[in-house]
Amino acid sequence: MTAPGRGARSRDVPSLVAKAREGDPRSVARLISLVENGDPALPEVAAAMAPYAGRAQVVGLTGAPGVGKSTTTNELVRALRETGARVGVLAVDPSSPFSGGAILGDRIRMQDHSADRGVYIRSMSSRGQLGGLAAATPQAVRVLEGAGCDVVLVETVGVGQAEVEIASLADTTLVLLAPGMGDAIQAVKAGVLEIADVFVINKADRPGADVTYRDIQGMLALGERGPGDWRPQVTRAVAVKGEGLDDVVAAIGKHRDWLETSGNLQVRRERRAAAEVSALALGVLRARMGDLSEGTALAELAAKVAAGELDPYAASDLLLESIS
Repeated sequence: MTAPGRGARSRDVPSLVAKAREGDPRSVARLISLVENGDPALPEVAAAMAPYAGRAQVVGLTGAPGVGKSTTTNELVRALRETGARVGVLAVDPSSPFSGGAILGDRIRMQDHSADRGVYIRSMSSRGQLGGLAAATPQAVRVLEGAGCDVVLVETVGVGQAEVEIASLADTTLVLLAPGMGDAIQAVKAGVLEIADVFVINKADRPGADVTYRDIQGMLALGERGPGDWRPQVTRAVAVKGEGLDDVVAAIGKHRDWLETSGNLQVRRERRAAAEVSALALGVLRARMGDLSEGTALAELAAKVAAGELDPYAASDLLLESIS
């Protein structure tokens, strides 16, 4: 049983939001925990944060394991702080398919900013969610926007070629590459490379960096773009040495300018909101489906389908009618 007053304090949403707006890291942490745990107070949190939506630039960082995403994120925070921006970081780590646990080690690489009140860093477990993000990531972004962050960096788990969910969340998507992690044919494969607004060739002091740069530029030259369309920028960096991050920040700024002048910023954010609303609605439906599976309606329909008395489409229509 919850100790008297403890649950009330953790769910005092107006107070938590007010303190988060003042930059109190504990209040931000509690709000994100409510989001991650699917707390009953979550609708109240979302309503309180709604007026602050769209105030932060959301930048996604993705790429294969080993390209240096966490190190690049750490140095990108440093470069952004030099411009005076308040920065939030959501670092998503993979969870074990067996135990469900996660190391959440990305934060260890970002200890340089632990004493900076202008930086908030949160590690999140993917909790089995595919696509490189956690299910709670979009709402966590809203919390950081409400907490006054000017830029929110979202670092995905080490992703493969088909895990492109970050593109639906971020205003600007950075795809990190490193020399020697694949042959030239990787540059023309569909998937994660197609979502990049900015390419960052990290570890550019290694042999093969020039080849990787040429491969990406060649891929971009083959792409079809209309007048005024964005051409992804290609930058080089050595994040572990803090080199090249100013160029990355400049490329992000250039893309932001293009988004605003072309009207694509609003388009992307409306798509993000649509995806978020759809995900929440599907979550409610799944929960109701779970309730049905414990009753008799689904079992009876399944028996009729198995016996050939009903086709699956008609059965699904009847099931949806029972949910509504």
